[in-house]
Amino acid sequence: MKGEKPKTTESCPRKNSSESERYEGAPTLIGIVGDELVEVQLSSDRMLEYILTPDNLNRAYKQVKANKGSGGIDRMEVEQLLPYLREHKEEITESLLGGSYRPNPVRRVEIPKEGGKRRQLGIPTVVDRVIQQSISQVLSLVYGPKFSETSYGFRPRRSAHQALRKAQEIINSGYKYCVDLDLEKFFDTVSHSKLIQLLGETIKDGRVISLIHKYLNAGVMVGHKYEDTTEGVPQGGPLSPILSNIMLTELDRELERRGLSHAYGILREKAPALRTAVCRTARTVV
Repeated sequence: MKGEKPKTTESCPRKNSSESERYEGAPTLIGIVGDELVEVQLSSDRMLEYILTPDNLNRAYKQVKANKGSGGIDRMEVEQLLPYLREHKEEITESLLGGSYRPNPVRRVEIPKEGGKRRQLGIPTVVDRVIQQSISQVLSLVYGPKFSETSYGFRPRRSAHQALRKAQEIINSGYKYCVDLDLEKFFDTVSHSKLIQLLGETIKDGRVISLIHKYLNAGVMVGHKYEDTTEGVPQGGPLSPILSNIMLTELDRELERRGLSHAYGILREKAPALRTAVCRTARTVV
């Protein structure tokens, strides 16, 4: 009604543009982003423009906000993110489109693992988490159809429990042997050059590949000391899961070419009962 103020919701500030922009000849992609079913027409050589659309950035902001987590090297907390984006979004977007944006180094954090070991995490700043999340959402739409049906780790609406059920189905179908594969220090040893090569086979927007490369090479702050990152994908950022799945897709395909039924899932340290169930299953069928 006249005189009423429009209702507003807390979200990343928007430009006067629409996610429904169409690119002639571009394929239509359908996939799950967060809890939403998303349908977009995406041109592979204009991917950065879609990554920076208001709708995609808004989803990324909401996901980062929901995940919470501690701040990066600038110590900005998630609660401070929205006011900062409202003031600096245009500047950040222009620097991303122009290629001048420089990600911050991640903050090194260690958490306990089983057996008394420590897992190293790299915590990006909350602003970089929004940018990484916006990239990850688009990569999920592009690569989701390329992933193996038996890949359950870090994928929307899939879980380690589903991987366990799939493994049980395989066992019940008559297979007599089970091999448990553990890629030791996988995240720490990913080859940047190999990963960039794999991305280049699908992504034709060089600006997106360049931006991902910048995140891989952003470095890490260990206390007050800066260290280069010449290999590996730091655990702790939104980009790491999708990049790990892209890297492991060739392994999935090779297993399938050899006719080996498999179910790949991420079993987190905080789920010891699930890990025990998998170990017992493996011992039963070996």
